[in-house]
Amino acid sequence: MATKRHTSGGEALTDLVLAVFRLNGRLLAAGDSLVADLGLTSARWQVLGAIALSPTLQPVAWLARSMGLNRQGVQRIINEMRDDGLVELRPNPNHRRAHLVALTRRGQDAFSAATSLQAPWANALAKGITPNELAAASRTLKMLNERLDSAD
Repeated sequence: MATKRHTSGGEALTDLVLAVFRLNGRLLAAGDSLVADLGLTSARWQVLGAIALSPTLQPVAWLARSMGLNRQGVQRIINEMRDDGLVELRPNPNHRRAHLVALTRRGQDAFSAATSLQAPWANALAKGITPNELAAASRTLKMLNERLDSAD
């Protein structure tokens, strides 16, 4: 049976993907630790951020798409956060069943507190890496994300 060989670009991409997988796990664990005292997890923090940073209120399906996650998983987190008073569901004038998700005052405070904790953590982690290096890494990841979006 013949084996397919990577091009040099394919090999470099595979190395990057494996590094991203490892980094993702470490970032989630670090995020969980960072916001645990706020009653948050990395997953909740991510969803709060998607809501807080959206220019308009959005339904769960849109929030899930914007984060590259499945709707059911985000819906479960939204339901938990609604029960904990972090978000509320509002009527959607464009769709009877797809409610819009909004942060409550408590949700806004939790997101603000998490952001305050994240800044010094990010500053320390970025130490010794130039802004240009970080910007290049960000551009590459965004480009790969766009290619995956267009392949769907």
